[in-house]
Amino acid sequence: MQQNKYSIILPVRNGGHHVKECINSILSQTYTLFNLIVLDNCSTDGTGEWISSLKEERIKIIPALTPLTIEENWGRIREVHKNEFITLIGHDDILATDYLQVMDDLIVQHPQASLYQSHFTYIGSKGDFLLKCKPMPAHQIANQFLKSFLNNSIDIMGTGFMMRSKDYDAMGGIPPYPNLLFADLELWYKLTQLGFMVTAPAVCFSFRLHQSTTRTTSDETLLKAFERMIFFLEKIKKEDDETAKIINEDTITFIHHYCRSVSHRLLRTPKNMRKGITVAGVIKKCKTYADVLLPGNNYQPVADSKVKMALYIDSNLFLRQLFLLFKKIYSKPVYS
Repeated sequence: MQQNKYSIILPVRNGGHHVKECINSILSQTYTLFNLIVLDNCSTDGTGEWISSLKEERIKIIPALTPLTIEENWGRIREVHKNEFITLIGHDDILATDYLQVMDDLIVQHPQASLYQSHFTYIGSKGDFLLKCKPMPAHQIANQFLKSFLNNSIDIMGTGFMMRSKDYDAMGGIPPYPNLLFADLELWYKLTQLGFMVTAPAVCFSFRLHQSTTRTTSDETLLKAFERMIFFLEKIKKEDDETAKIINEDTITFIHHYCRSVSHRLLRTPKNMRKGITVAGVIKKCKTYADVLLPGNNYQPVADSKVKMALYIDSNLFLRQLFLLFKKIYSKPVYS
């Protein structure tokens, strides 16, 4: 009997009906030399019981003894026994039946690579198709990957990446960013530094977006995670001249994309739920971040009319309440 080559890692807490679709997609893989490791974080909705009822020998459930934070549960990945290669998946994402076969072919073709990925689609809460991911280069070294992230020319998610277990463990696993926001970017960059990243042209999984995406993380948590990413960029900027050059070139693009999206996100949050965070405060922080990464820059966030409008609305009680009323009446999914 051939030994399993891959481990699919699924951290979950109260996966609901989405986790059933996710696991069924995993068990339907055409490539069969794998196991599924479920890190159940004290689910109370029957997730663990349903998975156990499958009586599937390829599934290993490792329950948490007490409820954990999302950072702590994903942190357990380093502690468990894994096969040679691993991939991580969100409980509401779906693998195409040929995902593992495509990854295996990619690994055979590029044994020196340290990170493997495929293209993917975004789906809605009901599984409906939303859009395709941005095209990704077939081959990227670490600095190319970093540049693509900073200038927002590729889509980076936690699902779909394949790596060697020993490399994952050596890198310390996924770093404990608040709510794991930006954590995957740091990990993928470090792993790519070990060799290079290759991406298959095939579409091999679906990443689920929800209408509540902008509401699942508090503004305070988002700010803390982004600040940690800024400190990471400041650190790696000192590593070599090429990395510094890329960060210098794309810092403003990266920070401003965040500044604009968070400023408008804040407008959707009632002021009494923000813990004192304002659009003006976010703008000030973004200017500070730009100064940290690119001293002497002339970045002016409010030169962008959309940021300026968000600042104006947030500073006016009547306009802020009017905006919230409008969003209550006319609400649509926001995926940025």
